[in-house]
Amino acid sequence: MSEPKKLFIKTYGCQMNVYDSERMAEALGGQGYVEAKSADDADMILLNTCHIREKAAEKVYSELGRFKGLKAEKPDLKIGVAGCVAQAEGEEIMRRQPLVDLVVGPQSYHRLPEMEAKTREGEKALDTDFPEEDKFEKLKNRPKAKRGPTAFLTVQEGCDKFCAFCVVPYTRGAEVSRPADRIIHEAQDLVERGVREITLLGQNVNAYHGAGPNGDMTLAGLIWELNKIDGLERIRFTTSHPNDMSDDLIEAHGTCDKLMPYLHLPVQSGSDRILKRMNRSHTAESYLRLIERIREARPDILMSGDFIVGFPEETDEDFQATLNLVEQVKYGYAYSFKYSTRPGTPAAERPQVEPEVADDRLQRLQAMITQHQREIQDSMVGRTVRVLFEKPGRLAGQMVGKSEYLHAVHVTNADVATGDLRAVKITGSGANSLAGELI
Repeated sequence: MSEPKKLFIKTYGCQMNVYDSERMAEALGGQGYVEAKSADDADMILLNTCHIREKAAEKVYSELGRFKGLKAEKPDLKIGVAGCVAQAEGEEIMRRQPLVDLVVGPQSYHRLPEMEAKTREGEKALDTDFPEEDKFEKLKNRPKAKRGPTAFLTVQEGCDKFCAFCVVPYTRGAEVSRPADRIIHEAQDLVERGVREITLLGQNVNAYHGAGPNGDMTLAGLIWELNKIDGLERIRFTTSHPNDMSDDLIEAHGTCDKLMPYLHLPVQSGSDRILKRMNRSHTAESYLRLIERIREARPDILMSGDFIVGFPEETDEDFQATLNLVEQVKYGYAYSFKYSTRPGTPAAERPQVEPEVADDRLQRLQAMITQHQREIQDSMVGRTVRVLFEKPGRLAGQMVGKSEYLHAVHVTNADVATGDLRAVKITGSGANSLAGELI
């Protein structure tokens, strides 16, 4: 009996890419592939790429360059590039790196089995189309392997917002929402395999409007349907746009028991002038009023956000407006980045902020965010939270999980197993996690 073929996937970027990598592994699992622990071990290597960060394509080419020796040693090794860099670069990847056998965009990975077969015949395979068929439906039959207690589930893809700094509309396409019944079926399947918490994914997940039994369903409507699934204990969603935070979704945060008190709601800047230049279609004031409404519905909700500093034409006054907004909101988590150009986007053609100025602003913003994050984390000491335990910790006898607020929590020498959802009293606050004791 021949040895099974081995597949190694390296995933870059967002949670949606993590989900996509799982589905690519499933697609090729039907061709006899099993997981390889490293690229050195593999018969096929797939790089599932992200195009959000600066020089993303160059980093992929650099990574591919490291495989030249491996390809020389193993001529039958197949190397593929998937994801958003694949979509953006297309055939150019094969031209610059002839060792690449396969290039597939994020909307076409359900075609991987046919593409893989083509490479085995000595041909190159390229597919960066936006096909009409539903890739999720093509790959709906998941293997029934046991899963960990948490899982991602893509419900919406693409973006129609066209922010001036972003390539997503060009690499992921227009906004598309999956039908509600298919999402619910997939969620039920995940729960049957051991999942207790599901995070719904989308580039603009709160713009979800999938077909339901009585017309299009909102994200809030979908959450209420998922709330009915026995064994599913927690629901989260990411990433949202302020303009799509509907009344029923705000209300759900206060009334749906399984919807966790954590919300990632990117604002990007506190300056109305910069927000307009970003084509964000909201103001700092409208964002702050929205936060007020959300906190009225769920007073203990932990807010998370995204920020870009050094956006083209950003002045000291614009940056100060961002600091003022952060001081008002006090985020429990936030992701902040120095602006970097994306070829083909409107902002790439505008006057750029000096790098040392942007660096200074980023350090000042991150210092404020870190202070607020630590204050909020320290305030958890003495409180009781519900922790979903996910894995053993680094220390002997230690188990680690997440609270409803997404804080990492660890307990030691406790009778607890992966997948347990237990009440924990927080006894200490460290740099990036909380310590607690089972109640």
